[in-house]
Amino acid sequence: MADSNMIERIQPLADRAFATTGLSLSPATAAERVSLRADEETASAIGVMLGLELPKKPKTSTKTGSGDLTALWLGPDEWLLIAELGTDLAGRLATVENGTFSAIDVSHRNTAITVSGSRAVDTLNSGCPQDLALAAFPVGGASRTLLAKSEIVLLREAEDRFRVECWRSFSDYVWKYLVDAAKSA
Repeated sequence: MADSNMIERIQPLADRAFATTGLSLSPATAAERVSLRADEETASAIGVMLGLELPKKPKTSTKTGSGDLTALWLGPDEWLLIAELGTDLAGRLATVENGTFSAIDVSHRNTAITVSGSRAVDTLNSGCPQDLALAAFPVGGASRTLLAKSEIVLLREAEDRFRVECWRSFSDYVWKYLVDAAKSA
């Protein structure tokens, strides 16, 4: 049996890059991801254990002080946790002994694309119904939404930089859609 510590996940968008005036697309750095569902009391305890307060308001996110973990609010009792590789996020959550929650490692399911530049909003809005005006979707804004025909989770990392989380099986479609949108925007 193969040693799981030696296995490296193949990134579906590895070696891709696209840039044009005012826009850059690149595969985001590989990350650990956990889909977390928890009642309010357990969510607070988990937040303390992880070193951040899980966001409680729609379309928001929080980060640890070191920035190695981001929690995105997806629903009243649902978060997507994104951490740097090597943080053993799923393992840490497995140590929680009390409370009502589920923590599912979805690192294998998702990948992400970084969309940045002065034309990032226009490119994303070509297929995303989310209002991406800075006043409506500020830095730290997070939302489960659509891009063309694919479900995505969108995180605004900076005024002109977004993280587009999508399922690996849709990543080629999302990438090609963004490239086409950039060429015609």
